[in-house]
Amino acid sequence: MSEDNKKQTPSVSVEELEKDEEMIEEVEEAEEETENEVEDEVTETTEATSEILIETQEEISSKMGTIEESAYGKLKHTSIVNEMEKSYLDYAMSVIVSRALPDVRDGLKPVHRRILYSMFKSGIHWNTPYRKSARIVGDVLGRYHPHGDSAVYMALVRLAQEFSMRYPLIDGQGNFGSIDGDSPAAMRYTEARSAKITQELLADINKGTVDFIDNFDGSTKEPTVLPTRIPNFLLMGSEGIAVGMATKIPPHNLVETCNAITAMITKGKASTDLKIEIGEEKLSSDSECISAILLADPNSLAGKFESDITHEELMEHIKGPDFPTAGIIYDQKSISEAYRTGRGRIVIRGKAAIEEGKKDQFIIAITELPYQVNKARLLMKIADLVRDKKILGIRNLRDDSDRQGMQITIELKKDARPNVVLNKLFKYSELQSSFSLNMVALNSEGTPLLMNLRQVLREYVIHRQLVVVRRSQNELKEARDRAHILEGLIIALNNLDDVIDTIRKSKDTPTAHDSLMKKFGLSDIQSTAILEMQLKRLAALERQKIEEEYAAIQEAIGTLIHLLNDPAKVLKKIAEETKEMVDLYGDERRTKIIKGKIGEFNEEDLIAEESTVITLTESGYIKRLSPDAFRSQSRGGKGSKGLNMKAEDVLKCIVTCNTHDNLFLFTNQGRVFEMKSYEIPDASRQAKGTAIVNILNLKSEEKVLSILVVDQEADKDKFITLATKNGLVKKTALKLFNNIRQSGIVAIILNEGDELVWGKITTGMDHIMLITHDGKSIRFSEEEVKSSQRDTKGVKGITLKTGDSVIGVEVFEDNKEVLKENSLLLITENGMGKRTLLESYPLQKRSGLGVKVSEITKRTGKVAAAKMVSDLNKEVVISTKLGKAIKMPISKSSIPTLTRPTQGVILMKMSDNDQVVAVALTIEDGDEENEIN
Repeated sequence: MSEDNKKQTPSVSVEELEKDEEMIEEVEEAEEETENEVEDEVTETTEATSEILIETQEEISSKMGTIEESAYGKLKHTSIVNEMEKSYLDYAMSVIVSRALPDVRDGLKPVHRRILYSMFKSGIHWNTPYRKSARIVGDVLGRYHPHGDSAVYMALVRLAQEFSMRYPLIDGQGNFGSIDGDSPAAMRYTEARSAKITQELLADINKGTVDFIDNFDGSTKEPTVLPTRIPNFLLMGSEGIAVGMATKIPPHNLVETCNAITAMITKGKASTDLKIEIGEEKLSSDSECISAILLADPNSLAGKFESDITHEELMEHIKGPDFPTAGIIYDQKSISEAYRTGRGRIVIRGKAAIEEGKKDQFIIAITELPYQVNKARLLMKIADLVRDKKILGIRNLRDDSDRQGMQITIELKKDARPNVVLNKLFKYSELQSSFSLNMVALNSEGTPLLMNLRQVLREYVIHRQLVVVRRSQNELKEARDRAHILEGLIIALNNLDDVIDTIRKSKDTPTAHDSLMKKFGLSDIQSTAILEMQLKRLAALERQKIEEEYAAIQEAIGTLIHLLNDPAKVLKKIAEETKEMVDLYGDERRTKIIKGKIGEFNEEDLIAEESTVITLTESGYIKRLSPDAFRSQSRGGKGSKGLNMKAEDVLKCIVTCNTHDNLFLFTNQGRVFEMKSYEIPDASRQAKGTAIVNILNLKSEEKVLSILVVDQEADKDKFITLATKNGLVKKTALKLFNNIRQSGIVAIILNEGDELVWGKITTGMDHIMLITHDGKSIRFSEEEVKSSQRDTKGVKGITLKTGDSVIGVEVFEDNKEVLKENSLLLITENGMGKRTLLESYPLQKRSGLGVKVSEITKRTGKVAAAKMVSDLNKEVVISTKLGKAIKMPISKSSIPTLTRPTQGVILMKMSDNDQVVAVALTIEDGDEENEIN
């Protein structure tokens, strides 16, 4: 430190430092005392406040539940927490029980039940005149349902809508809304009456079958449930949102549901400990067993019902929902699981078909919609998808619905691929939707429960047990009372003179009443009935009627007693009445069910398996049509105009196959495509067909020349042998053609100027026969052709002269019997033909010149087609370039067997400028020849 710095530093003594420390300590002590004082004040204030709060709470608690007078009247002190809990619970239960959830026994919500019962009480039945909806709604409001009139009217409207209800319960007249979402007309304009099936819901309601309760003001009674003879819970379906729970039940088919109930009863039983002894003596109206049965609890008489039926057995009857708007539902496994648990998701698609329209354009016709889909909104959605370019290829969209049915027509552009457009409609619009099944309902005790299918059906059977028992008890009581009166009448008729004398001697009616009771041991009711009996009943014929009526009632009483004393007979009665419902109201299922999931199921599930014919023209128009389109004719016929083509077009290929067959389509450029037979659009005989470029992704100048039917599972160890126009052949293992891309794959590498014209399935040990346009043929062993990869060239099969080309290839086993039993059918361009035994064609080495197959002249024309035929072949279809076709039998009497050098006979008369271009064979057992060119 420098001297200057030392001079600037002030000097501080030790005493001064000690004084400063003392001052600091005093300040700290003062601050600490202040903090303690503040804490004490806060504590005192807090304690005081707590005491006040406690006193206030004690004061409130002491007043809780007490009632005191105030300027506003009497006030009751209560906890707001307790009040909220109690009030909200009351509200929730009111919504659940009295508004949103249906009863599992009759499938109705209170408003629906009140509408139907009110119409019943007002005499508005299915066979009575219509009544104004406003009057019906007014009756419901005034008697049973004191809520808004619009709510009641909309509930009535839904019961009348055929697109909402599988079995409408109201027969409406007027505008009750539409599937387009149109609102119904005002209730003052529409009219309604009960539907015929509604009488089954209310059947026997006046026979004490169900309990009644007071209505909202106690002025009348209303039923707590209807005694329905039909399982309406599943038939009607329901949807509602309550407090903390919701329900959504789809409609079902009556036949399936009733059959499931019958099956459940068949495999079930009802056990009871109650057994009433019935004597063999004649039952009188005062028999003890009758009294015992009438006093017995209906639940004891019905017994406890249980069934051994399994969920899988129930699903054999109830396949799934049956919606009023039809449609198609998918994935039976998930549907079954939803019914097992009571909750699940069901996928629904509308029914859409791809049809051939005008000018080579396709249309998509939608004739069925998923349940609860608004048609007008669907049309708007599709229009939005087209506008936003999410779906391309749609040219026009219109609603063609009329009185005959619903249809949405979607016109496609020429270059559109119909299946792609349809799949996008399913993906982006409500043409595919889902139904979230949630079977929550009130049980017989009014408790909301999630139920599975088995529980729902069991609840219905138990309900029907009680209805049948209570109905039978009521009928037994009425029969007993009537029998009691008839017994008195019979006593009077047996003692007619004494009865008349007693009445005549009586001073007045009461005296006569008492005298009859005393003298003949009659009851009050019997004595009154005798006094009220008209004189005409004293005739002999009337007496006989009384005795016959008494005998019939005795028989009815016996039947009722045995029914009520045996729960098994009660179940049998329920099954009989359920079958009656099927006979009266049963109908076909509307909604189709596909077993697989979307994306997993085969489209074949939608296509009927049947024989079909596929034709392909030189210009590339392909179509699929029924074999019946070709009329069978005898040899020498002219054929029918069956194939509508352009004037310059000719038929190139015709294939007979099954709609489920797998097709390989070979092109002239050596590529192969794969598709199902049913994917080729179906068309009429007169239709031109579809341009194949709209189905396959063909290149410029590429044409399909050969179609082969392939079973990749059955033929997995076999080969595809290909032949080209210039006589080359190639053999490739079929397994190398698995998973053919949509854009196609290479089947053979071609030399310049050559084309692939043929494909055949071979075993590797067969014989191959090539037939040429100029009438040459060669037969050689397939073993001479080595198997090669797809992207390779072929080897020479036959040496051709200039201008000649291969027009036919046949493959058959290396077997002497085959050579003797099979023939080569040759048909020339001018319609002449013959059969020649295969053994007439010698086995040669591959690549030779071959031998002559026919005498080719100007009269015959060149060889148009060559086919191997046998006794299995039934008919041949011959087609010409002008579109004519003839179907004729293949038999020795129709087409003779001749030697190789001959010309043959006339099979089809040809008009000028016409030639045979294609031939197809059919087989006796319904299968068809695999390939034709």
